[in-house]
Amino acid sequence: MTTITSPAGRTAAAYDQAFSYIQWGPIIAGALAAAALAFVLHSFAAAVGLAVSSTAPTWRDASPMLWVLSGIYLILVAIAAYGLGGYVAGRMRDRLSEGTVAEMEARDGTHGLLVWGVATLLTGLMIAAAAPVAARLAAPSSGAAGPATSVAGENIIAYDLDLLFRSEVRQPNDNLTYNRAEASRILLTSAGHNGVSADDRTYLVRMVGQRTGLAPDAAAKRVDSVIASAHENIERARRAGVILAFMAGAAAMVGAAVAWFAACAGGRHRDGRGAGPSVRPAWS
Repeated sequence: MTTITSPAGRTAAAYDQAFSYIQWGPIIAGALAAAALAFVLHSFAAAVGLAVSSTAPTWRDASPMLWVLSGIYLILVAIAAYGLGGYVAGRMRDRLSEGTVAEMEARDGTHGLLVWGVATLLTGLMIAAAAPVAARLAAPSSGAAGPATSVAGENIIAYDLDLLFRSEVRQPNDNLTYNRAEASRILLTSAGHNGVSADDRTYLVRMVGQRTGLAPDAAAKRVDSVIASAHENIERARRAGVILAFMAGAAAMVGAAVAWFAACAGGRHRDGRGAGPSVRPAWS
């Protein structure tokens, strides 16, 4: 049996009082390991297009099966990342010289939950830092992002807006930035309970006719077709968002449980209660 000695010859009671219930060193180490592994796994997923957004130039070919598969992958990443982080924290944490097994596992599990919390906060900070960059990249090529450009609306129904204002003849220096933004705000109402109002439809028909040179009947037919298409695409985006949000919440809950049990497993291996030779302090 391998033994370890008390630091500086302290008694078991003195050693138990030498460190607090919560040890942040193992927690931070486990959280960093979890965040790093999650980042690597998500990078691999993004490289192969395993996300709600398709790798195609437009996300229209993304199927519900891809959404579900992406959500399942989120859960698997949570299991791997939080499992690693929790185990690292449990294995690195100092052990009690005295106490029941239940008490030791409660302390180890608490450290695992804190790893989960810190790693989740780190992920949130990384997402918050990346959001402004993503918004700038998503801005329309015709101008900078801003309140008048409705970047979010144009991204969801960008192709519908292209169809709406498509024309064989374009005037020099013809800037459609504001018209696209205004049209996107109107088209977004198609997903509401009342849909696009008659006044908005009439205004949109007139705008399309002026910008494209189409006859009133042709402009009205194009507007009706685009409204129907925009409604379908907005609903698809909404369903994708619901599935992703649900899977992200499920992954977070599963990750918390995995971090707890992985930390307990790390504590058992640290104390020699798992496989391998028994290791305990000589003063216990």
